[in-house]
Amino acid sequence: MTDRSGSHLTRRDLRGPRVPLWLRVLLPSALILVWLVGAAIGGPYFGRVDEVSSNDRTAYLPATAEATEVQERLSGFTEGDAIPAVVVFSSDGELAPDELEGIADRLAEAADLDVVAGEASPPIPSEDGRAVQAFVPLDSGADLGEATTELREVVAEGLPSGVDVHITGPAGFTSDLVGAFAGIDGLLLGVALAAVLVILVLVYRSLLLPIAVLATSMFALCVALLTIWWLAKADILLLSGQTQGILFILVIGAATDYALLYVARYRDELVRTPQRWTATVRALKGSVEPIVASGGTVIAGLLCLLLSDLRSNSSLGPVAAIGIVFSVLSALTLLPSILFVLGRAAFWPRRPRFDAEAGDAGEGSGGLWAKLARLIARRPRAIWIATAAVLALGCVGVTQLQASGVPQSELVLGASEAREGQEVLGEHFPAGSGSPASVVVPEERLQDAADVLLAHDGVAEVSVAVDREGMTAPVTAEGIGAFGPPGTPAPEPVVSDGDVLLQATLADAADSLAAEQTVRELRTAFAAEVPGALVGGSTATDLDTNDASIRDRNLIVPLVLGVILVILMLLLRSVLAPILLTLTTVLSFGTAMGVAALVFEHVLGFPGADPAVPLYGFVFLVALGIDYNIFLMSRVREESLTHGTREGILRGLRLTGGIITSAGLVLAATFTALAVIPVLFLVQIAFIVAFGVLLDTFIVRSLLVPALATDVGRAIWWPSKLSREERWPDQHPTNSGAGHMPSTMKPSLSGSFTSRTSWARMLPPAGIGAGSPDS
Repeated sequence: MTDRSGSHLTRRDLRGPRVPLWLRVLLPSALILVWLVGAAIGGPYFGRVDEVSSNDRTAYLPATAEATEVQERLSGFTEGDAIPAVVVFSSDGELAPDELEGIADRLAEAADLDVVAGEASPPIPSEDGRAVQAFVPLDSGADLGEATTELREVVAEGLPSGVDVHITGPAGFTSDLVGAFAGIDGLLLGVALAAVLVILVLVYRSLLLPIAVLATSMFALCVALLTIWWLAKADILLLSGQTQGILFILVIGAATDYALLYVARYRDELVRTPQRWTATVRALKGSVEPIVASGGTVIAGLLCLLLSDLRSNSSLGPVAAIGIVFSVLSALTLLPSILFVLGRAAFWPRRPRFDAEAGDAGEGSGGLWAKLARLIARRPRAIWIATAAVLALGCVGVTQLQASGVPQSELVLGASEAREGQEVLGEHFPAGSGSPASVVVPEERLQDAADVLLAHDGVAEVSVAVDREGMTAPVTAEGIGAFGPPGTPAPEPVVSDGDVLLQATLADAADSLAAEQTVRELRTAFAAEVPGALVGGSTATDLDTNDASIRDRNLIVPLVLGVILVILMLLLRSVLAPILLTLTTVLSFGTAMGVAALVFEHVLGFPGADPAVPLYGFVFLVALGIDYNIFLMSRVREESLTHGTREGILRGLRLTGGIITSAGLVLAATFTALAVIPVLFLVQIAFIVAFGVLLDTFIVRSLLVPALATDVGRAIWWPSKLSREERWPDQHPTNSGAGHMPSTMKPSLSGSFTSRTSWARMLPPAGIGAGSPDS
């Protein structure tokens, strides 16, 4: 038997040195067993994430934030840490005395519920007589979804016809958010896995191989979740529903992408060698560098989030990085072991057959990617200029992006009782009722601080805490108001460490931008007139969160770019290529954000975006988008060492085109699955990343990068030696294999050419391994 070059293949070439049977059996079996045990232990933790997760926005703020300082001081003025629920009763007409009496009875009965953590306020009628509000403190340790449901059932029972009731305020909005994340374990995973399965079946036209790839992803997710759960249990990491959803999608998408890259190499090697062991070793050697480099780039980008002031961001970095670590490990240990055990049967019914005369896949002249390569070779400059111009045009839409924050009432998409209740509340009471601004001031400056508050148009009412059960007394320009008949003395305020607690009911909805502006102006006024006063509360929390997000964005975005640039320089041993690749990725991100801004505002009608949306979109798109450039350019460099730069670029495109396209479709599909969770932030991230990945896959990596690199030529590798050496005639990029054969090159058993400097020579010739050929 001879190979494609005409060299005679002996029996030893086919069999190779025998590898001990125990090693071929024990190693893959041990690896599969280790992953199986890890998945078996980690699987049940999907149902226990609620034990260590938190959706409390105050927990995300840095310790130095003013709202955080106030939150820590509140325990000195009130007992417990109850979450207030605002119960709003409303009617189209003025409420009759018997209706008011019935409302009072309902509230009295609700006060006896186990989930109520203190005294409820008396019914407070509106000035127009058509609504009543009451404040009911709920136990923060209770399941707020169940607590608000139980409260609603009690207060709604037996109400007169025409009287509606809503539960809103902090407890109501938190309940809505908890309900929105309720499907994150089952629905999100189910949709993501189903989408990936369909794509894999279409790509491979096999039933067994997609299951093996999905097992790789799910085992990686189970072990990652197990690790993260215990770190969150030890308060090392902060886990939220938002972080959990991103972790699930990121691990499934990344692990599947890495698996696709390995499967492509393994299938090629099964054609070139009859032994599964040899094919596994060679496929691993060909896959480990791009997979590790890709995973390392994503991890490095994610870890830049550790510099964030917000714990929601700084915790997402290591949480997601842990997920990527196990994705890489699974793709390089579990999947090779499974495919080694299955052999060619994994690809049934399209099993790859050993063919000693099989040529190099990069030499094929047919197929979509070969045609595209020839098109790029003919007109590289026109293609990259036109592509870059279209992408730049898409960037114009960024000017329409409103990423200064959104009201809390808009976080959950679809129907929201808390949002409806907030609207009813704003029609009959000061819009900020139920979520006042909390102001901590020295006792002796109480009146001065009250005067500052009363003088601001954005403040409707001011009160002061007078007992630890949550009771307050009104504060006017004349001082603290008294309860009871004339002559009753005014109550004394609660004093904690020499300070008192004022509560300012805002004229605007507590989660509105107008309310945030009021808090900002109050802080400025206090700094000048009552130094030492601290302003907190839900509005201040939103304000401090948005400010911290903007600071994080301005710091982390350039840092991520710098880190990725350094990694690319080390991987490609070049300066110019990494710079150009990074610029193309940034251009792609700008286009994705521009298109997203137009879709969000003019198609979907979203009210804006959280300041963290551009940051998350950038980190994920740049880190994941650069993956495909790594897959492409690492193969291009490998081919360039043998065939020259321009031919290497075109061969690299032909060799990686199909696999990178499949990987891009998988990643886009998994991130699209995030849209099934009705949370504005996740839906926006889903669109940005999915659209951006498709843009990278079909435009940037397929057209812009290869055309630009072809036009630049071997200078793309500057200042490495490869930029100065012409290993293969660059003048005729379309003639694959044309020209003389350099003296440093010789044909390999696979029929391709390898040079002394090519890392392909480190791969064992087709035949090194052990065991009998596969059937």
